[in-house]
Amino acid sequence: MSLRLFDTATREVRDFVPVVPGQVGIYLCGATVQAPPHIGHVRSVVAFDVLVRWLRRTGYQVTMVRNVTDVDDKILNRSAEAGRPWWAWAMENERAFTTAYDALGVLPPTYEPRATGHVPAMVDLMQRLVERGHAYPAGPGDVYFDVRSWPEYGSLTSQRIDDMAPDTAAAESDKRDPHDFALWKAAKPGEPENASWETPFGRGRPGWHLECSAMAHRYLGDTFDIHGGGLDLRFPHHENEQAQSRAAGYGFARYWLHNGWVTQSGAKMSKSLGNGLLVSSLLETVRPAVLRYALTAVQYRSMLEWTEDTLTESEATWDRLSGFVTRAGERVGAVDPAAATIPDDFAAALDDDLNVPAALAVVHEHLRAGNTALSAGDDPSTRTELAAVRAMLDVLGLDPAGEQWGRSAGSDDRTATALDAVVRAELDARTAARAAKDWATADAIRDRLTAAGIAVEDSSTGARWTLAARNTTDEDI
Repeated sequence: MSLRLFDTATREVRDFVPVVPGQVGIYLCGATVQAPPHIGHVRSVVAFDVLVRWLRRTGYQVTMVRNVTDVDDKILNRSAEAGRPWWAWAMENERAFTTAYDALGVLPPTYEPRATGHVPAMVDLMQRLVERGHAYPAGPGDVYFDVRSWPEYGSLTSQRIDDMAPDTAAAESDKRDPHDFALWKAAKPGEPENASWETPFGRGRPGWHLECSAMAHRYLGDTFDIHGGGLDLRFPHHENEQAQSRAAGYGFARYWLHNGWVTQSGAKMSKSLGNGLLVSSLLETVRPAVLRYALTAVQYRSMLEWTEDTLTESEATWDRLSGFVTRAGERVGAVDPAAATIPDDFAAALDDDLNVPAALAVVHEHLRAGNTALSAGDDPSTRTELAAVRAMLDVLGLDPAGEQWGRSAGSDDRTATALDAVVRAELDARTAARAAKDWATADAIRDRLTAAGIAVEDSSTGARWTLAARNTTDEDI
């Protein structure tokens, strides 16, 4: 079975056939950096990280472009309220997004262009649209796309222009039609002068839609494979991107993929609802791998309803997965997940529009088989299942023994080494006390470790330890 993806434009699952055999170009709408990220922001990035990992695992060379919108009305307004330069405000929040991506094990994109670094490309695209009769200047610094000049406008979201809600502020602008959208916006009185640029049409700054079309063309060419983003971007952002890019004569994206939202009580998570959960705040109390699992486990097109049980369930599952990988690794030694064979059922699940829940069901089948083999002392079967489990989890960015999550991750593991030595000394003392039938001392040692957040597991091969799962409270949620 080959990869099949749900194309939002055609509203059907389609066989994926890349523009260039063996190569895939992806453009993902990234962060608008007016504030630090909450989990709703990072859902999209984690979902498309799984796609990139699966494409690379199946032999494709992937070029991943994820932009940063670092100048817009919200950034200018919020930075002014904070009394900060807009560019410093944007950079601070961009770094917060990068920190969140890194903590969640998201692979770095091939390119991560900023809007402010691609103004010449935007001006070139804007001029091309004006010359082709699809855009018009409407006063110093304002340039609009003429939606009625492009008969296919509305095709991405299956809408007719006359059925769309017009811009309520259109009467105060120089638009020819209330549905026309801005390619370039004139600088406003009171705004920082360095937040605008000179163009043949006057001084201003880019419209949101223009920047993505210009950067996608710069890094992926006239026609590329996949354009992705959150479901809320379909209209007007992606509709407008497609219209202006194709009106300019470019094929643009061949497949459109949109991920579902993170919701609370059925409502989209957003700052305006007051229910945003900042990634930085969550990571103070939640292990990054657990948060990654929670965001990954739901199929990317489905809504992820966030409740007080979300992290509790994810933590329990992560502990089962990491516990097996640790115990099996201690028993049979290291395996190379990159060289292991991916089970056919797992591959079939991901090829079916990245059906991660079905893929995780396969992971758990092999997890059970691995635990059975481990208990029976069947080392060959244990090793086989360990390799399969790690290979599948690696595709999902969740390999407990991988570089991101393994205890040996990083070049400086002195803290983990020191902790292991201290705990091992306590366990050795407990073993000696148990051998001497000094149960009071043995129990006291275990109680000290439990109080310190160390879980002890006794087995036929001796005691082993892990960090205990943290109890999540209502305050944490």
